[in-house]
Amino acid sequence: MEQYIMKGGNPLVGDVTISGAKNAAVAILPAALLINGTCTINNLPNISDVKIYCEILENLGAKIHWNSTNELTIDTRNIDTTEAPIDLTSKFRASYYIIGAMLGRKGEIEVGMPGGCKLGARPIDQHIKGFEALGANVDIGQGKIIAKAKKLKGASIYMDITSVGATINAMLAAVLAEGTTTIDNAAKEPHVVDVANFLNSMGAKIRGAGTDVIRIKGVEKFGDCQYSIIPDQIEAGTFMTAAVATKGDIMIKNVIPKHLEAISAKLIEIGAEVVEFDDAVRVSATKRLESTNIKTLPYPGFPTDMQPQMAVTLALSNGTSVISESIFENRFRYVDELTKMGATIQVDGRTAIISGVEGFTGADVHAPDLRAGAALVIAGLSAKGFTTVSDIGYIYRGYEQFEQKLKQLGGEIQLVNNEKEVAKFKLKIG
Repeated sequence: MEQYIMKGGNPLVGDVTISGAKNAAVAILPAALLINGTCTINNLPNISDVKIYCEILENLGAKIHWNSTNELTIDTRNIDTTEAPIDLTSKFRASYYIIGAMLGRKGEIEVGMPGGCKLGARPIDQHIKGFEALGANVDIGQGKIIAKAKKLKGASIYMDITSVGATINAMLAAVLAEGTTTIDNAAKEPHVVDVANFLNSMGAKIRGAGTDVIRIKGVEKFGDCQYSIIPDQIEAGTFMTAAVATKGDIMIKNVIPKHLEAISAKLIEIGAEVVEFDDAVRVSATKRLESTNIKTLPYPGFPTDMQPQMAVTLALSNGTSVISESIFENRFRYVDELTKMGATIQVDGRTAIISGVEGFTGADVHAPDLRAGAALVIAGLSAKGFTTVSDIGYIYRGYEQFEQKLKQLGGEIQLVNNEKEVAKFKLKIG
């Protein structure tokens, strides 16, 4: 079974280049179905979620050619089925974007109920509300979602809660609908804006992405396009916390500093040094940091996807910190694993009270989800002794060449497959 083994204690120092945004990529790939032609997408993160999505698109009839490690061309001229493979679409949450795209392209689609990290209840009622407002009928049963529409027509859609997925899905379904659609209480995350920019590059007419109200004027068809995905805000934030947790100094390249403001502000507040450049941030810490309180919120608030990584940082800081999780009710499953390493964290519902400790000690831990997995790796790299992190398939879903990038920064980490390789690593590192 694949796992990471690492020996902590080395400050992470050097330069790292951030990949394209995972959360944008998994929406932009299905959005390409709306073109009856070809589209080239670059700065695409080469991660497992992207590879699964490509397989889903190929099952629908798309032809995909990888031009390089991070660029592909999709030919969608022969989309010949409206049944997406259930075994693939049920593997991860973002498969629901197939619904909005295929309603626009074909007027019907059948997919498996979306899966993904077990972060608690994540209903798709707001997605369905948007589809139905545009004229679709949606049925759910036997582990499947079946959506059909004779004709999509523009409508006013009010999101009862701010939902990134529902906002993007409503955009995908509305861009080829007849008339004008308004999405109120829309999500404002950077990847929502990136998807809107991608659709506009194909010929869509979307205004207001990044604000509370998005207006879409339907068009009849799209043209071919070439598009570059934005840098990954969460990967950048992960390396920012890795720098301070290991008392290191990392220049994080290929970022949009404005997207990182909530993370930067908290790191500066606890005593880290953050210096912004045009497309990079340099993050460092030379001493033990201080405590703070954090509440996760939709963008531009502190991102829920950075909560576990920040918890590791605060667990090593001086004093007592409080993290309030307002997005997902089951996002503290990593706490038991971090406790094995010496962290002192008490969880009460959606609140974690963290009493900082001087340091962690190595342990065998399991990644319960994508971001928690990355957080446990950071903990291991800051700990005394050896740490193994298993169930790292979660990490592959969102981080490209994670261990390679950490190695380049001086982290002693290795991908291993069995106990013999674990022993070999320990003997080599000493």
